Amino acid sequence: MASNTLMSCGIATTAFPSVLSSSKSKFAAAVPISGVAVNASSRFSMSSEWMPGQPRPPYLDGSAPGDFGFDPLRLGEVPENLERFKESELIHCRWAMLAPGILVPEALGLGNWVKAQEWAAVPGGQATYLGQPVPWGTLPTILVIEFLAIAFVEHQRSMEKDPEKKKYPGGAFDPLGYSKDPEKLKEYKVKEIKNGRLALLAFVGFCVQQSAYPGTGPLENLATHLADPWHNNIGDIIIPRTISP
Repeated sequence: MASNTLMSCGIATTAFPSVLSSSKSKFAAAVPISGVAVNASSRFSMSSEWMPGQPRPPYLDGSAPGDFGFDPLRLGEVPENLERFKESELIHCRWAMLAPGILVPEALGLGNWVKAQEWAAVPGGQATYLGQPVPWGTLPTILVIEFLAIAFVEHQRSMEKDPEKKKYPGGAFDPLGYSKDPEKLKEYKVKEIKNGRLALLAFVGFCVQQSAYPGTGPLENLATHLADPWHNNIGDIIIPRTISP
């Protein structure tokens, strides 16, 4: 009926591949288009979700959390590499989601994240956090502690051969029992990877902002922009002030 309606309006159904291309499109599932050839519908079923109409790589079957068929460089063609990339992305996402801690010292007026490591360049410098000295806070001691701690954790993780348990260990890492409901767990996995990807972009933004305005923190830069949005923006970097209005 939908195809007849479209045809009666003089609109060809083949003009809407981007609308109907998603492999999980509710519209495509609910409204079968009889005027489309069988081979075309099979192509639609393998379409990526990140860019409707683009073919989904065969090795991205949508089973992984956050898999929307995005791999323009085809980095995941080798199965072993794909699994390693999934794990690496998730670990980096979790680190990036801790990055809002960058804003806390600056919000409290205790310096920004760029200047926070300046103590390490001073011989015998003492590390501080939130204005308080860090125990064993000399650079050599901190490096040794971090190396031993991270080496131990990574060794324990590398001993696990189950790829799912390596990424989602549960147990002490799930004190609230979010993984008990399998359906809820699937939902949480997707939410985690989406928020993690957004956090990665946010941290890249922190780095770009600091490169554009060396020595400033995100909150300071934001306040400067809000005070005069017309002049304090990315145009300062792209367009010299001598020719800007």
